[in-house]
Amino acid sequence: MRNLTIPVAALLLVQGARAGEVKETKSAFESDPAGWTNLLQSTNLKDWKRVSIPPSSKLNNKNPWKLEAKGAETILHCDGVGVHEMLLFDKEFSDGILHIEWRFHPVEGKKGYNSGVYARNSADGAVWHQAQVGSKNVGHLFGNTLADGKPAKVGTNKLPGPQRGKEAGEWNVYEITCKGKTMTLWINGAVTAQWTACDVPRGYFGVEAEGWVIEFKNVKFKELR
Repeated sequence: MRNLTIPVAALLLVQGARAGEVKETKSAFESDPAGWTNLLQSTNLKDWKRVSIPPSSKLNNKNPWKLEAKGAETILHCDGVGVHEMLLFDKEFSDGILHIEWRFHPVEGKKGYNSGVYARNSADGAVWHQAQVGSKNVGHLFGNTLADGKPAKVGTNKLPGPQRGKEAGEWNVYEITCKGKTMTLWINGAVTAQWTACDVPRGYFGVEAEGWVIEFKNVKFKELR
């Protein structure tokens, strides 16, 4: 794979965002659609692994995950009602960009939609770094990480700027860029978070089931070298 540098969307953090300005950018996938690996290319999720939350608990008897073909698109459908677990792609990655799109099924009169997208998790889910997924409750990274080999919390990382999450029923686009110790979150046109102290050099990407029906599509990864 050819050498790549961290995308413009992430580098724009250095200028503008620190001054409170929001720089609108295209996603890395839209800017350069070549060289991405489709993580939903199997027909039966054989490349994915269910992991319980918390790690010591048992998996729910209900499997909330299934693949659906909708026209030319492959949708990862999650019926997370009554379930709390993560689904991890069963391969470790180091530096790279995860591109993923998601939307909730709206429920009339309900709010508090909740899910997540993971990067550099441990195989058992004890170490996890999550980009919050919700209805307008998005924009930051949090989780349980390691610092000097010891358990720690992900540090403050949300940048100034408007809320970029869309209402339930609308598609959102996330990109998580991992490069060395830096993890950057891009949402719907702009970088919203940057964390520069990730001591976990590699791990598993994934998504979360947490009480709601949600769909994911265009789950793709591009390696950075």
